[in-house]
Amino acid sequence: MFDIGFSELLVIGLVALIVIGPERLPRVARTIGILAGRLQRYVADVKADINREVELEELRKMKDSVQQAATGFENSVQSELNKTESELNAAANPDAAAATAAATAAEAPKIPEKTG
Repeated sequence: MFDIGFSELLVIGLVALIVIGPERLPRVARTIGILAGRLQRYVADVKADINREVELEELRKMKDSVQQAATGFENSVQSELNKTESELNAAANPDAAAATAAATAAEAPKIPEKTG
């Protein structure tokens, strides 16, 4: 995060020794270390929470896509079943199929043939 070299740390330590004094410097250093550790744990927790939310969102998207694929598959299977059922019914009842075909032909508009 910060680019602090050994020489910069040495200067900071000397200034702290002069300003704080040799008696209080160990306590201050310990307190700063504790606070830095808490800060690191807090940042790690926030990163973990963000990663969990991202993964959860990805799982939701994946769930939606799988659900859409399953619905599409179910619809195609259902249409094929309906088609097969109608074909089997037509094969089992040829008289009903002929009557249905005749009714469909009777309902169709007649187009006059051109002679000529």
